[in-house]
Amino acid sequence: MNVRIRSYVWVVKSICNNDKSRLIQLSFLMLFVELALIRWIGSQIVFVSVFTNFVLLASFLGIGIGFLRSKSNFNLICISPILLAFLIWLCYQFRYQYEPVLDPLTNDLIYQFDGFKENRLPIILTLPILFIAVTFVMASIADGVSRTFQKFLPLYAYRLEILGSLLGIVAFSILSYLHAAPFYWGLVISLLFILILSSNWKSNYLLAFLQVAGIIICLSVLAQDSFKSLYSWSPYYKVGIYPYDNGRYVVNVNGMPQQIIESVVQRKNNKPLYFYPYQYRNKSTSLDNVLIIGAGTGGDVAIALSEGARHVDAIEIDPLLYELGKRYHPDQPYSNPKVKIHINDGRAFLQKTTQLYDLIIYAVTDSRALLSFQSSLRLENYLYTLEGINSVKKHLKPDGEFAMYNYYGSPAIIDRLALTLQQVFKHSPCFNTAGEKLHWFSVLAISPQQTSLQCSTWSSLSSQFISPSTDDHPFFYLQENKIPFTYLIGLFFVFLLSLCILKISSISFKRIGDYFDIFLLGTAFLLLETKSIVTFALLFGTTWFVNALVFFGILFSIYLAIEVTNRGKHISAVLLHLGLLFSLVLAWFVSTSYLLSLPYLLRFLVSTILTFLPIFIANLIFTYRFRNALHPAQAFGANILGAVLGGLLEYGALIVGYQNLLIWIATLYSIAILLKKQLYKTA
Repeated sequence: MNVRIRSYVWVVKSICNNDKSRLIQLSFLMLFVELALIRWIGSQIVFVSVFTNFVLLASFLGIGIGFLRSKSNFNLICISPILLAFLIWLCYQFRYQYEPVLDPLTNDLIYQFDGFKENRLPIILTLPILFIAVTFVMASIADGVSRTFQKFLPLYAYRLEILGSLLGIVAFSILSYLHAAPFYWGLVISLLFILILSSNWKSNYLLAFLQVAGIIICLSVLAQDSFKSLYSWSPYYKVGIYPYDNGRYVVNVNGMPQQIIESVVQRKNNKPLYFYPYQYRNKSTSLDNVLIIGAGTGGDVAIALSEGARHVDAIEIDPLLYELGKRYHPDQPYSNPKVKIHINDGRAFLQKTTQLYDLIIYAVTDSRALLSFQSSLRLENYLYTLEGINSVKKHLKPDGEFAMYNYYGSPAIIDRLALTLQQVFKHSPCFNTAGEKLHWFSVLAISPQQTSLQCSTWSSLSSQFISPSTDDHPFFYLQENKIPFTYLIGLFFVFLLSLCILKISSISFKRIGDYFDIFLLGTAFLLLETKSIVTFALLFGTTWFVNALVFFGILFSIYLAIEVTNRGKHISAVLLHLGLLFSLVLAWFVSTSYLLSLPYLLRFLVSTILTFLPIFIANLIFTYRFRNALHPAQAFGANILGAVLGGLLEYGALIVGYQNLLIWIATLYSIAILLKKQLYKTA
């Protein structure tokens, strides 16, 4: 029996330790760590949660450095657990989070920073240190990937790398679906580290001790953050729930206050504006059907039931917030048979349902999170566009009412929303505000028939004219179509710091210059990925599941391109270029409004072709170029560094909109192909 067990162990080790398996494992680890850091760092440092591609850019920079320095004598993968432990400890030790506490003098709820306040670093130091730490963690892992990468022919190595990345996105998506806490992410990472590094432990006991110590530190810190009784993890946020007073609870997401769970009576006493939409209605009109988008923990649903709603469709994108409401809300609205919960994106629900409603409410739909780490789009942005409000109007009965309320924070934002409503409904909306210091909690309400509502105050624009946001430019928080000054400072800082890190890492810019066309292919492809993500978010919802499917589809398209290049006949570079331009022009001319008008299955088929055809052809161009590279690791590193520039250029969508990114993409691909035209003659 012992002989048999030993033989099984030997077989497993031999399979896991061969170079093919090692490259898949390392690629899995690289993508998984990148996704985990983006999610976890955003939950610890509130400033990063609305600038998440800050971590993405650092990751790309690190991966590019890891590939470009692969001929160095020192193997950085050996110290990657130590570097990761330092990064995790640093983020947790100096975290920026708001914690709710009761003021002993006023007995009111206030928010203060969590963490070691006396040791907390200023933002001007936190962000550079964080950027550098993420860069070197990812560089250390990428260094191990690149050394194994070079043992194979370029396309074969690329195929194994993509296979590992596919496994990584699948594994992380499964953990997201299970609401797994970061400790379990760390457990996956630790097991991979042990599998990859343990073969060398007998030859260097000191290094083995440091690696194991790093793994233990990672798991212990993540365990502290994961298993606090007040915290849970959804596919979107780190969610904290805190007892308040008189049976109330405070809910935090990613270290920021989001909502209070309280009874209808308490809500009416504390925040009467939540009841204004019902007071505007004529008393003779019924509430047969109510739609609440952003139902959260159920407070707005409970109010609708108390006002006589016979049926309520409650839309909430985060399943954990629904579960907390079902467990803690004192009125138990989610247990009422009149309520039907839909875990979905609000705009996606409106696009699928044919139901007409007496009342539709946008109930504090501030997600305080971006759609993904590769987009400036917030989860709720498509709700507030001109097209989004038009979709609401189509689902209202003739005497129905649409209301929205939130802490909008700025008169300019209120004006933009009022103007959007006015353009869609052809008259001014009802308006009221609490004006709570800087919070500006405000209510806007409107009906297809102006006489259906009774209110004493109608909105009037108080600031300069602001045009409505659109599906192509859905940034309703921006007052103008430009990149905010704080973002410009951040982007300049990222660019400057990236150059410094490349210089410190002794990366020769000549290495990048030798593959500058591949560098530009990486820039263009990052923009193409971003456009694909936001398009699918609009067509099918801003849910984490749709986002994960798009990333899987992108990686699978890359894998298909590799297989075609390996097994298919040679395709003319000119033909590929023309095919790519044609697919981009087609995607540019076919509007999203037309796609939204199609039946669901046909919309999925057409949008899949329009989205993934240019991705597939673009990767054919890359794979034909990449297989002829004399130094594959350097070429791959240049491609990844190009993605850093693409991540910076992605903010151009704040100016030109997402559709016009296709023009930038076509231009970049054309320049890249012209730069190395002679190398494509053999393809």
